[in-house]
Amino acid sequence: MSKHDVFKFALLFAAAPWTLAQSNELPAGPMQAKVMTACTECHESRILLQQRLSKAAWTKEVDKMVKWGAFVDPADRDGFIDYLSSNFPADKAPYMAARTASQKK
Repeated sequence: MSKHDVFKFALLFAAAPWTLAQSNELPAGPMQAKVMTACTECHESRILLQQRLSKAAWTKEVDKMVKWGAFVDPADRDGFIDYLSSNFPADKAPYMAARTASQKK
């Protein structure tokens, strides 16, 4: 394997988490892009899609993630919480991920 091949493999491997993180679209809204950017730095958007939390719980979650290093502009904090709590409230039906061909048996 040449140095060029190793570099291409390393680049592909490094880009894989970002590609996976973009696999699920978040609901439209004024904070969609900022939430997608901040949250998918560390995990897939699927994690958000699966959550069902009250506004108080989303507040704690956003504050916890900021404490752990998520970049959320302080001016956007309330917007993040409003976006998440209105799109992923505690009383919303559970998220059902689409099955892939490899999961069907």
